[in-house]
Amino acid sequence: MDASFLVAQLLTGLASASSLFITASGLTLVFGVTRIVNFAHGSLFMLGAYLAVTIVPRLLDLHYSLPMFALGALAAALIVGLIGVAIELILLRRIYRAPEIFQLLATFGVVLVVQDLVIRIWGPLDILGPRAPGVPRSVEILGQRISGYDLVLIAVGPTILGLLWLLMRRTRFGVLVRAATQDREMVGALGVDQAKLFTATLFVGSFLAGLGGALQIPFKPAQPAMDIAIISETFVVTVVGGMGSIPGAFLAAIAIGLLQAFGALIIPESTLVMAFLLMAVVLVVRPWGFLGKPDAHLGARTAIEGVKSLTPLDATGKAVVAIALVAGATLPLWSDAYGLKVAIETLCFALAAFALNLLIGVGGMVSFGHAAWFGVGAYAAGLLTVKLGLHMAPALIAAPLIAGAVAAFIGYFIVRLSGIYLAMLTLAAAQLIYALCFQWVAVTGGDNGVVGVWPAEWAAARAVYYGLTFLLCVAAIWLLRRAIHAPFGYALRGARDSHLRAEAVGIDVKGQRLAAFALAGAATGLAGGLYAFSKGSIDPTLLSIPMSIDFLAMVLIGGVQTLFGPVIGAGLLHAAKDFIMPLTDLWRTWLGLTIVALVLAFPQGVLGGLAQWRARFARSRKP
Repeated sequence: MDASFLVAQLLTGLASASSLFITASGLTLVFGVTRIVNFAHGSLFMLGAYLAVTIVPRLLDLHYSLPMFALGALAAALIVGLIGVAIELILLRRIYRAPEIFQLLATFGVVLVVQDLVIRIWGPLDILGPRAPGVPRSVEILGQRISGYDLVLIAVGPTILGLLWLLMRRTRFGVLVRAATQDREMVGALGVDQAKLFTATLFVGSFLAGLGGALQIPFKPAQPAMDIAIISETFVVTVVGGMGSIPGAFLAAIAIGLLQAFGALIIPESTLVMAFLLMAVVLVVRPWGFLGKPDAHLGARTAIEGVKSLTPLDATGKAVVAIALVAGATLPLWSDAYGLKVAIETLCFALAAFALNLLIGVGGMVSFGHAAWFGVGAYAAGLLTVKLGLHMAPALIAAPLIAGAVAAFIGYFIVRLSGIYLAMLTLAAAQLIYALCFQWVAVTGGDNGVVGVWPAEWAAARAVYYGLTFLLCVAAIWLLRRAIHAPFGYALRGARDSHLRAEAVGIDVKGQRLAAFALAGAATGLAGGLYAFSKGSIDPTLLSIPMSIDFLAMVLIGGVQTLFGPVIGAGLLHAAKDFIMPLTDLWRTWLGLTIVALVLAFPQGVLGGLAQWRARFARSRKP
């Protein structure tokens, strides 16, 4: 491997880093000021690309020149900036003080709406953009051919960094942004109009996201899946660089770009892993990132208002649970095969969501990667059955054991953190496992997955397998509930409400949290194993970010402050997907709007809202 080739890889990595920084700088700026975990940032990037492939060719028809190309990219970014302002005014302004889990879910609803909007306007096929006029296809450097546009991107990244430095250091807006990044409440106490500051910040951040998307079109087509792909990497850059630090984001982008460029030479299968492996290492060693500050790390923490009391079920609650159990047990007598299929999937999701609420509602630990344990359980059961020839029973026993062990190992590093950094490390862990399943083709089948994961002969009938799933899921939920009501659950709640007080009275906070991770991972692994046998196949989507978001949605829709809310949320969300998707091509829009409406109108969830209504009704009946 000669020096000229290494130089070529260096320049390629720097071009990738520069492109990534432009988009990530917007997310860094927005989070630093507003503390919003804006999952819709990837959608703004995608809109920038689609608007650019629409606007730029028309401008080039007027005059084929590089200034016209640049003008088209800036126009697309400006429109995206205005769209970001609209999202801020309509949605984000109402959830600034909500826990990050609500923010993530609400902005994910926006992602679903934008995906449908893009497909509706531009269609589902990839759209290629024009080349940048006047930029050579390639340039020879030390005997190696380098893309001319890569050299343009290498220059654009530092230029954006310099302009942002001037904006932050030489303008009143920049001073306020830096002040809000350090202490948002103090800025408000000094009389600064925070609403206007947040709106202006969202405009700049959205503009940068749109610009990042627009600058992609000469070498990457605009396509509907690019939002999820970019948001993962921008989250990594934002976290590794330090929440709110633009120079840190620049350094993180360079580190990731070079790791991916040279890592692909050493280990070709590592391209999906490098960025998240870097984030995991940085969060373990330096939780506040390259140039972040420890106090900013603590300031990023948002309290989770989880399960408040663990009172026994009253007569009404016992009656509802009894009716639900009887209805579930007798379902094979009055439902068809399709209904049983939906019920099996709902039970699996309900168990996984209940386990997630053990972490969030009881332990105060927000997980953005809960699907990892679901996928590990599914792959454990599936691979043991297909590859090693194990029967279903030992495979189902192994699924929670393996998932729990993996969750305990990773949880050892996760429980050292808190707030958004803990959540992002769970995302990094989930993406590492996802990349392993996606790229270890010889074992996992890659993106094709593994087929032939069928139940044993005695459970092959749908009604019998439903009965097994019902029994195991109900038993697992009952055991989790017992654990929550035990001293273990009270210790978790104490650590959630006051970490320092819990340690002062002798509670091993890290040990309790680690046990919660292992327990939640095992229960979710069981759900994944059951789900694998019901579907007959496994694939990497079981560990994907959208699956983790689904579990979060189930918890929040049902009610994070209630024990059985996630079970209700799982039923509602899965039923909505199952019945809405076949009826309309715009199912993402309806689902996204429903999620946003529920977050805004019912912050306590469906079951939490019903409990509040019952309490108010009871008070009104008192003389």
